[in-house]
Amino acid sequence: MKPFPKLHDLYIARVLLLTVLASWGVLLGLDVVLAVVSEISDVGKGDYTFAKAVVDVLLTVPRRAYTLFPTAAVIGTLMGLGQLAASSELTALRALGLSRRRLGLAVAIALSVLTALMVVNGETLSPWGMARADALKASAKSRDMIVAQYSGLWAREGNTFLNAQAGQQRDQGGQHWLELSDVRLYEFDDLGRLESIAQARTAEHRPGGWRLHNVKRTYFDARSVTQTEVMEEHWNSRLDDTALAASVTQPYALPSSDLRSGIEYRHRNDLDASRFEESYWGRWFYPLNVLALCLAAVPFAFGSLRSGGLGKRLFIGIVFALGFWLLQTQFVQLAGVYKFDYRIAYLVPPAVMMAVSFALFRRRSG
Repeated sequence: MKPFPKLHDLYIARVLLLTVLASWGVLLGLDVVLAVVSEISDVGKGDYTFAKAVVDVLLTVPRRAYTLFPTAAVIGTLMGLGQLAASSELTALRALGLSRRRLGLAVAIALSVLTALMVVNGETLSPWGMARADALKASAKSRDMIVAQYSGLWAREGNTFLNAQAGQQRDQGGQHWLELSDVRLYEFDDLGRLESIAQARTAEHRPGGWRLHNVKRTYFDARSVTQTEVMEEHWNSRLDDTALAASVTQPYALPSSDLRSGIEYRHRNDLDASRFEESYWGRWFYPLNVLALCLAAVPFAFGSLRSGGLGKRLFIGIVFALGFWLLQTQFVQLAGVYKFDYRIAYLVPPAVMMAVSFALFRRRSG
């Protein structure tokens, strides 16, 4: 194979990028408008105004762009290749020696640029925007809304169970920490007997670990009960604020590092980590899904797209995206029900799409 890229490769990449961006812009714009309309029902609650609703939706745009990109990519790829096929440019390129393999490589390289940007977005802007949007909406609607998201929070660390009735993120002097209030710690022995109950006015997670304030601890022995009170106590625990935040935040809105922390915490304490594993491995297979979906559409450029108009290309793109999404959703749900590895669930759909693409290539070249 000749060195990449050549002039025709760059031309194909330019056409694809333009059609993918156009499709992406239309889908994203429609999604944002619908989101703003859905927020109108909350306008007027507390200090939540229409302007704040618009800002709230705009902060979620990076996440929406990340979610819609695979659909926009396959629709844009089909429209771009269909445009080249309809104008006989693909036929001319084939006459110059452009192979189907080279065409697939040009498509993959062009989409890899946007896919890489979306992967970075999924780990940076998307979680940041979702967190800011939630904070903006909560603080505007009610002062207690952020606190309420931690209400009734339960966590486990070994034989110790933590319950916090309220909590909030603190920010002072450039430092950020999680503060839980009205905290209770229930400690059990290896036989399941209650050993002690600690009540603390607040629990703060600082860089040096957990600090409990105004602690009243009750010890239960075989024949007696004793109590102690201290103003401040260091709690030696591996439980971190990331794990607690992951317990009250939707996994899809967390970066991979926080998802991994939440998974390790749950495995360490024999808790169900399926929701976090689903989102975590979905991030890793995201680039493969995009490329497999778009490459599976390439064979249509040599057949049905050549004689079809814009409506036909759009229809095929939507069918591809919807079919892939349904297939993957079913496998992911099966993985959650039957407890098999999520990596298998995320690998099967792109493998099926690539097999279909290979079969179509063989059939059209045969």
